[in-house]
Amino acid sequence: MKIPGATSITLTVPVMSGDRRPARIVDLELSLAIEDVPAFDSDGYGYRDAWFIVRIFDEAVGMVTMGFPDGAAALMANAIADAVRFECGDVIAARVAEAGGDVDSALAGLGTSHTREPAFLAAHARWASDGPDITVAICTRNRPADLMRALDSLREQSYPRFRVVVVDNAPPDDATRAAVTSRPASERITYVSESRPGLSWARNCALDIITTPVVAWLDDDEVADRHWLMETAAAFCLDPAAAAVSGVVVPAELRTMPQLWFEEFGGHSKGRGFTGAHFSQRDGGQDPLYPLPPFGVGANMAFDTAQLRAVGGFDTALGAGTLTQGGEDTLVFSQLLLAGGTIVYRPTSLTRHYHRPDYDSLARQMRGYGTGLTAYYSSLVRSDWRLLVRLLRLAPQALRDVSRGGEARAVPDSFPKELLGVKTRGMAQGPWLYARARRAARRLGRP
Repeated sequence: MKIPGATSITLTVPVMSGDRRPARIVDLELSLAIEDVPAFDSDGYGYRDAWFIVRIFDEAVGMVTMGFPDGAAALMANAIADAVRFECGDVIAARVAEAGGDVDSALAGLGTSHTREPAFLAAHARWASDGPDITVAICTRNRPADLMRALDSLREQSYPRFRVVVVDNAPPDDATRAAVTSRPASERITYVSESRPGLSWARNCALDIITTPVVAWLDDDEVADRHWLMETAAAFCLDPAAAAVSGVVVPAELRTMPQLWFEEFGGHSKGRGFTGAHFSQRDGGQDPLYPLPPFGVGANMAFDTAQLRAVGGFDTALGAGTLTQGGEDTLVFSQLLLAGGTIVYRPTSLTRHYHRPDYDSLARQMRGYGTGLTAYYSSLVRSDWRLLVRLLRLAPQALRDVSRGGEARAVPDSFPKELLGVKTRGMAQGPWLYARARRAARRLGRP
């Protein structure tokens, strides 16, 4: 197989026995009694594992993974309850006690009612009243079916104060426009076309026309949890000076091994889990420049519109659709931190992403992670050469990580090592590709 811009490599792809898919994704609400989870779906496909998004009174509090025993027709409810109690027992007990529910019943998987409104839901009336108006921006190219799925998920939002902008990037035909304009007027969707190809061009096109104080970005290959915008608004209410809010991104499906490998690599949320956090230079601790990304994720991010504009929006030499293939979201997060801003990680602001299902697409994505990473650093140094001194101090740690396979965090042995090599080769090409992408961006009309 030939990866564009990389040397030829031979890939050894593990094959799963039979027709077992990697994992079944299950929403598990613990106020209801846990039921057995079948190992096979309605199409007759079996699963190797089950990934549970654990909720209590509709609040997502954790992710628990279990394997289906060999030959078993289902995971039994009592085994699921034991695993959930082990992984999430403390937070579940706290939430149930706050709501006046039966803690023992909830932890045993028997469900529970409540005598007081759960704090998570009780706060929503306040956020709906006091929260900011939000524009949801979706940038898309030639994927009308995926876009319709994303827009459908916005119909279910519990937060009422939002509108939608769809940016059709360098459209090859009128299919996306026709799909969007067929939606009912009540969905408050504005369609706009951006002829210059590249995700950053599309993002900046949206930013140019947005009038709300907050802009939230949803990918066209995602769907939003019903409380996504409510919890995003909550974060801005609780920290009105916040520059950005980022939430957790969970897989919408794990039907193929490349989808599972992407999650093993860290997925979009890079293993941050369900514990909230604030990031700023005032906090000390981890440097905002490395390792990345500790403070945000492009597949689930929202910004104070004025602060995003103040750092110049998105670098049009970075991102999908350019030679660099990525890095534009990470650059904005870093610029906001370097400008003294605060980034809030709020895991209850949740989206679900449909990962690339095939190996070639994952390999291209890994190469893009590599080129985008070093292109991002090139952009930082271009804008402020003094950052080079800070980066040089971080270089020894980065070199140690590269010598271990290119990652600052552990990657499971099951992850194909060829893909780490693809990323590393992409890193070597990033600065050169960024210089070319800058020249291309200037020709298209943005410095």
